[in-house]
Amino acid sequence: MSTFEAILRVLVVGLILGAGLPAIFAIGIRLHATGSGDAQADGTVAPPSPLMKGLAYVLFAIISAVILISILWITRGTIEYYFGVDLFPFVEG
Repeated sequence: MSTFEAILRVLVVGLILGAGLPAIFAIGIRLHATGSGDAQADGTVAPPSPLMKGLAYVLFAIISAVILISILWITRGTIEYYFGVDLFPFVEG
């Protein structure tokens, strides 16, 4: 792998995790807020939308899964050393 390819990979992963995950979280917050059925500016009450809340919870689950997998990835060597469990057997190194 050339240096340019390595820099490009780091850039892409940085953009996805550094900007993508907070954007997904912000979209989830917005969907949850629109699905809650709060009062509108004109005084009417919007009905709650279970679909919007469900989509928000799906996005929150994706964010939670990425965080959990990231923590397990960082600690994979320690977990394998102390417990003998290889969490990522398909990865060399």
